[in-house]
Amino acid sequence: MRVAVLADSDTRWKWGALTARRLAPEPHLTGFLLRGRATPTARQIGEVGVRADHLTEVTCAGFLDRLREDGYDLVVLALVGGAVQAVLHGARALWPAPARRPVLVAGYVGVVYEKLADGLLLRHGADLVLANSRHDADRFRAVYEGVGADAGAVTETALPFLGGAPYREAAGSRAHTVVFAVQPSVPESRADRAYLLGRAARHARLHPDREVLVKLRSKPGEHTTHLEELPYQRLAERLPGGLPANCRLVYGNMGEVLDGTDLLVTVSSTAALESLHRGIPTAVLTDLGVRETLGNHHFLGSGCLTSWDRLDEGFRPEPDPDWLARQGVAAGGPYERAFETARARVAALAARPELPAIAPYYTLATAPGYLPGILARHHLGPDGIPLPGTRRPEAGDSPVRRYVRAALRDAARGAYRHGVQRVAPAIRRMGEL
Repeated sequence: MRVAVLADSDTRWKWGALTARRLAPEPHLTGFLLRGRATPTARQIGEVGVRADHLTEVTCAGFLDRLREDGYDLVVLALVGGAVQAVLHGARALWPAPARRPVLVAGYVGVVYEKLADGLLLRHGADLVLANSRHDADRFRAVYEGVGADAGAVTETALPFLGGAPYREAAGSRAHTVVFAVQPSVPESRADRAYLLGRAARHARLHPDREVLVKLRSKPGEHTTHLEELPYQRLAERLPGGLPANCRLVYGNMGEVLDGTDLLVTVSSTAALESLHRGIPTAVLTDLGVRETLGNHHFLGSGCLTSWDRLDEGFRPEPDPDWLARQGVAAGGPYERAFETARARVAALAARPELPAIAPYYTLATAPGYLPGILARHHLGPDGIPLPGTRRPEAGDSPVRRYVRAALRDAARGAYRHGVQRVAPAIRRMGEL
C-alpha cells in the first residue's frame, strides 16, 4: 500500500508515521513536512526514531500537487486543525465528484484538553477521524452530532506509540530514576516554569541517591508542536545554586528514556500515558492547580494527581484501572487489538473503485466568515484551489537556487525563533516595568 504522511511538527510526525504503520501492512511510506514555524529539524526527526522511505519539505499547495500526481492509497494528516481543513478542501477541489482517491485520515497526537469543538470540526471531512480512547470517541461523536454533522468517520483506536517493556521494580528500590517530562507551553509563565524546575532540583537535593532527569522536548532555536518562549535550558542557567550533580537536562526518544524510569512526573504531558501503559509509577502535578489551561484536569479520576511535596516525602501514585481502560492505555491484549477496526475500515475504503467526494462540515454556507481565512493562511482560495502565483516550490530551480532558497528559509526561520524565545520575552519584561 502506498502511504503518505503530512506532518507539521516532530511530535505529529511521530504520531502520523506510527499511525500509518499500524493502519497499513508493510506500507511504502512517503513523508512530507509542512513548511511552517514548527517544521522539525533533522535532529528532531532522528530523535523521534521513525523513518520514511522518502522525506521532503512542502507547502500545502505543493502537497496537493503530489496528492494529485502520485497515486497514494492512504494519506495520514498529522497536522494542526486548520492545516487539516486546508488539505481537505484542497483535495475536495481535486476530486469534486466520486473518484478514485486516497483514504484520508486525521486525528490527535495525544491528550485533547482544549479547543475540542474547534479542532474536531476542522478535522471533519476526513474519511477516518481517529480517537485515541473510548473516552475521546464518545466526546468526538457528541460534538459532530451536536452540530448535525455526520459522525460516522469517528473511529476508536489508541495512541500508536504506546509500548515498550512493562515496568519491573527491582527488589527494595525506591524511585532511583525520576524523570520530569516538561512541556513547551504548559505552564506558560516564567515564574511557573522556574518553580517546576526548582522543585525538580530540590527533589534531587533531598534524595541524593536518586537521579532526576529533566526530559526536554527541543533545543533552543527548535520548535515542536507548541511554541516554547521560555526554554528550560535558559531557566536552568539562571536557577539559584544551579542544578545539583544528580539532576540534569536530557534529550532523546521518550520510549528509550522511559526504559530506565522509576517515576515519571509531569504537568499533563502525553508522556504520562506512555508511562502508565508500561506500568511505571506516574505523577501528574497539582502544584499550580488543577486547571483546564494546564491540561491536568484530563487526569481527574486517574489516581495520579499529586504534588512535589508528597513526592518528596516518598509518595507514589496508584492509577485507577477503570480510568486507564477508558483512556486506552491498558497494556496487553486490548491495546494490541485497538487498531483492528481502523485497519479494516482503511482496507475496505482503499479497495473501493471510487470514494465519495470529501464533505467537510465547514463550507462557505456553514462558516462563510471563518473558512476563507483558514484556507488563505495556506494560500488556498475559498474554493480550495491554490491562489494565483502559488506553485510547487523549487520545481524548476537549479541546484544552486534550491540551496540558496533553503539557506534563506533556514535563516528566516532561525530569526523567527530567536524573536519568539529571546526578543519577545525581553519586550514583555520591559512592558512590566
